[in-house]
Amino acid sequence: MQESYDIVIVGAGHAGAQAAICLRQMGFAGTIALIGDEQFPPYERPPLSKEYLAGDKPFERILLRPEAFWGERQVDMQLGKRVTAVDPAAKLLTISGGAQTSYGQLIWATGGTPRMMDCKGSNARNVFAVRTRADVDRIMARLATTQSVAIIGGGYIGLEAAAVMRKLGKQVTLIEALDRVLSRVAGPSLSAFFEKEHRDQGVDLRTGYTVDHIETDEAGHAVAVRCGNGDSIAADMVIIGIGIIAQTGPLIAAGAAGGNGVDVDEFCRTSLPDIYAIGDCAAHANPFANDRVIRLESVQNANDQAKVAASHIVGNAQAYHAIPWFWSNQYDLRLQTVGLSLDYDQELVRGDPASRSFSVIYLRAGKVIALDCVNATKDYVQGRKAVTDGIPLDLEELANPAIPIKEVSHA
Repeated sequence: MQESYDIVIVGAGHAGAQAAICLRQMGFAGTIALIGDEQFPPYERPPLSKEYLAGDKPFERILLRPEAFWGERQVDMQLGKRVTAVDPAAKLLTISGGAQTSYGQLIWATGGTPRMMDCKGSNARNVFAVRTRADVDRIMARLATTQSVAIIGGGYIGLEAAAVMRKLGKQVTLIEALDRVLSRVAGPSLSAFFEKEHRDQGVDLRTGYTVDHIETDEAGHAVAVRCGNGDSIAADMVIIGIGIIAQTGPLIAAGAAGGNGVDVDEFCRTSLPDIYAIGDCAAHANPFANDRVIRLESVQNANDQAKVAASHIVGNAQAYHAIPWFWSNQYDLRLQTVGLSLDYDQELVRGDPASRSFSVIYLRAGKVIALDCVNATKDYVQGRKAVTDGIPLDLEELANPAIPIKEVSHA
């Protein structure tokens, strides 16, 4: 029998789960199905490369809601299923295995899949991504027999994994193709700080290194990473953290506009009728990105876009205009970021990085557009208003950590 729901949410991560929660909180009384390709109920993703991998938090503590919550809210959880096709004219979904489900309105919240290497040896059994619980469980299962770890990618996932592996006493080599870590999301000052921190913690950090292939033994296990310059880095385990690919195939095949993600308007509507897209897979024009069309891979964006889509569905349309924020925990450092540093033309360091409590402030045309705050929560909280206000501030005062950001004079 073909199932039918008023709303079907595809993707049971942060965005999809929050959409279901918001719909019920806003009084939506119709039927809701939440389809997820994992076997587990919705859970937090950020702890996977931090507390969960380190063994500091069991899985039950990273669930977004207790398992019973979804039944109590009459959300039909359909786990371990993948949508393979969308028929927007018939409002029909085809599920892996051939079953079909009809919908009144569809929310696409599939996130992304890890971008993997396509070189020789990349399919070895001890080469891992860090995206799902299953990924991390496989890593954890091999830790007892692992002494050395090679991590490919110097973004947040790679750096967080490196910090955890050092905490667990592993030898860690981190390989980044570009000339500095975090080069796509932060300025040189923050990159230099984290490079020094990881080296001080014992990480063999190699920037400007490309990967030629992964060497394997006769049993099909990775034993080393061969770099483009000929260096061979021995490893009992390889972790790849080089970003994600938006999971939008069925929507794009159905005619939705998009490229790097599926395009949405200010209400998270796609170009297809009665179909919304939210979270990591949704490409939108963002005012905090100088109006560029971008995808935002963050819990903040997932939650805020879920609220926007749900509000539009229940007839209380509210355009998306949320300030981006992110965080990262590495060793005893807590990095908090507010705003987006895209197209910045000036970088200002507030405080002394050697003190391990400082902020990097990014400006464009004299206005604060983003802050990276390391162990500096007050700067993060007060800097948020500076980003949203968009008023030029006195740069000499702004650079002085003795003056609270909220008390800095206008330029």
